[in-house]
Amino acid sequence: MKYIVGILILLLTIIFATSIGSVPIDFDTILKSIVSKLQLWNFDEPINEITETVIWNIRLPRVILAAIVGASLGLSGATYQGVFRNPLADPYLIGVASGSGLAATIIFVSGLPLIIFNLNLLPIGTFIGGITAVMCAYMISKISQSRSITTIILAGVAIGAFASALSGILILKSDPDVRPLLSWLMGGFISGQWNKVIFLSPYLCFGSIIIYFYARSINILQLSDDHAASLGVNVRYIRFILIMASTLITASAVSFSGIIGFVGLASPHTVRLIWGEDYRKILPMSAIVGSIFLVVSDLISRIIMSPSELPVGVITALFGAPFFIYLLIYSGKKIK
Repeated sequence: MKYIVGILILLLTIIFATSIGSVPIDFDTILKSIVSKLQLWNFDEPINEITETVIWNIRLPRVILAAIVGASLGLSGATYQGVFRNPLADPYLIGVASGSGLAATIIFVSGLPLIIFNLNLLPIGTFIGGITAVMCAYMISKISQSRSITTIILAGVAIGAFASALSGILILKSDPDVRPLLSWLMGGFISGQWNKVIFLSPYLCFGSIIIYFYARSINILQLSDDHAASLGVNVRYIRFILIMASTLITASAVSFSGIIGFVGLASPHTVRLIWGEDYRKILPMSAIVGSIFLVVSDLISRIIMSPSELPVGVITALFGAPFFIYLLIYSGKKIK
């Protein structure tokens, strides 16, 4: 029942976000447009062509993209927290954001055209950067022959710091106009289009299936590695699969949204406080809560300084940080 309620709230949030803008559109009009587009019903009165264009070419693809990215970050955050048994883990813990940011910086400051042979280099480069950073962290852990998950975390922190330092050097040495890069680094969906939605959807679906397949194993991983192994769980193999699946989802999302914080950190905590510690519930609900949170944040970023826009990463930080502090205080009182 909770999944149905969550999905309904998400759908209503998507419709509400689509209705808000410089030209307000009624709920009824959006619903009629969606029903007509899906050929579920033919209405006697056709919808204004300009309104249809605003809904389907401008607002809805952006809102859907925000929902997919939010679901990706929420699901990845829950997975990382479970795999690392660390409540502060999020999709950027082991260098995904910094690796993607370094790749984006290289593309922006190198003078390369963003479009080559009808391919956008930015999402491809940031995707490769994020995956490379995580692979480096995992290889360092493997070379060290350490079974401790702390080694992967520390390796990710070190690689993230190194990548951030390189990005800073490149920005300082580059052309003074770095506004496009800084805008990307703070996250946003101003260029949201259907082709990006189509690109990201398979990654989220494929990664979600893999992660949820191991939901019971994540529950067992909350014990020590030795206890989990005694229960028949191949700890290192499952941890590797889950890290790679989460990173795949995160890197693909970051490649189009830029770096957006707190979604993958706060969403699983919210779910955990409401629905408990079972990761069979935490994983899907974190995706839903993350999706709702990012759609609302993107809506606020559009209207708070209209006609200008704030980067959505600024909004998630402004609302996410105090909310996360509240959750920490509330959870502390609850434990007492």
